[in-house]
Amino acid sequence: MRAWWWLWSRCPGIGAARMRMLEAVAVEHGVGLEDLWTWPIDRLQRALAWPNSLVQQVDYFRRISGAAPDLNVPGDVILPGDPSWPVLLNELQRPPLALFHRGRSELLAVIAQQRCVAVVGTRSASPHGLHAAAELSSALALAGWPVLSGLAEGIDAAALRACLNAGGSPIAVLGTPLNRAYPSHHRRLQAAIGEKGLLLTEQAHAAPVRRGHFAARNRLLVALSCAVVVVECPERSGALITARCAVEQQCPVWVVPGDAGRGSARGSNALLLDKAAPLLSPQQLIHHLGEGPLPSQSPVVSVRTEWSHSDQRLLEALEHGASLEELSRVLNRPSARLAKDLLALELQGRVLCESGHRWRPIPG
Repeated sequence: MRAWWWLWSRCPGIGAARMRMLEAVAVEHGVGLEDLWTWPIDRLQRALAWPNSLVQQVDYFRRISGAAPDLNVPGDVILPGDPSWPVLLNELQRPPLALFHRGRSELLAVIAQQRCVAVVGTRSASPHGLHAAAELSSALALAGWPVLSGLAEGIDAAALRACLNAGGSPIAVLGTPLNRAYPSHHRRLQAAIGEKGLLLTEQAHAAPVRRGHFAARNRLLVALSCAVVVVECPERSGALITARCAVEQQCPVWVVPGDAGRGSARGSNALLLDKAAPLLSPQQLIHHLGEGPLPSQSPVVSVRTEWSHSDQRLLEALEHGASLEELSRVLNRPSARLAKDLLALELQGRVLCESGHRWRPIPG
């Protein structure tokens, strides 16, 4: 049954609603999905009442799959009914057909039990927002709570990077296949999370990257979390979609209050008027949640005390942001050496590579 679900789910045009129709037809006729695979095209069309174009697509997929279709489910796939499948996904209006994962497989049990905290916010974050996301995520990691986010620019990346640097277990829900990184300059961060934490996506390896996939992942962030924290977002933001999904799924929403009048916090501040809980400190949330599902981490020594004179000069040159070429010119250092230094500081959570390959320091 599991293998045939996997095969049908790969058919073009088959989504959650049509998979439910297939299962209903199978039950009605007292057969399995494997039997429906062999039904003549006209019988399928009569039973399902699908558009002719869709039935033709399914028939073409069956024919190219051959008489003995590949029923092997890859090891990086979890499907509905698997022990590690988060059952709350089934309650979504549009549940995923499969989840693809890379990283520490023991974290699959954590998401199946909704034992992680989603930290989300705007791509165009203020220094205050970035600092708040990093401070919260570090504290959660030290308390044994996995931090889950979307790996977008800004708040998402700051939260996941801080969790990683604190020795925690970051979980990134991607809007792309596992073998793609968006934005591309997050490739190193994505790889590090794939080693120390967990990467998740509903997009198959060959799936194209589409804008709608990034909005669609918001429902997964909520379904896998026991709480959602909106750090900072404007009035039009994907983080507000996540907050709305959380309210619909009765998942608690917390908001880090921002300065009145700051455009990047207008959307998150407005959530406070909708009875979201204000989050005034990381300890407030940790006290509310209780003990995390993972062992608590020992506090790490701040790398600020370990900066070399060379690093300090580099950070000073980055005060207002700069490209690798600009830094090389100002500091009179080879670009190759600077790239290595910047990578080390990025992994320590002290600098951020933005779109256009410009670097800037992370406040904190």
